[in-house]
Amino acid sequence: MHTIEFEFEQKDIQPITLHHIAPHQSILEVAAAHQIELHHNCGGVCACTTCHVYIETGEDCLSEITDREEDYIDRAVNPTLQSRLSCQAMLFNKSGHIKIRIPDQSQFLGE
Repeated sequence: MHTIEFEFEQKDIQPITLHHIAPHQSILEVAAAHQIELHHNCGGVCACTTCHVYIETGEDCLSEITDREEDYIDRAVNPTLQSRLSCQAMLFNKSGHIKIRIPDQSQFLGE
């Protein structure tokens, strides 16, 4: 089971920590299941960049980045070496603590 900390670049949203999160789901699926706003205009199929997040810690608890994901991240707003598409970042079958920073979602239009 994982512990996932979500931090937000939007100043009016407080951090959220989730405990006992099961593996074999994406960061996007976890966010959606807990009503955390994280746009995903393409429906979570690695065809856009609206679900872009920053993995601050715990990248070893996530699946490896693919070439396709890396290509899309290059198109994201303000990508860094910590960037991932949350629809592609899958939780491994081990325990860990993951800290994720979500960019300002007000810059994106609805899904």
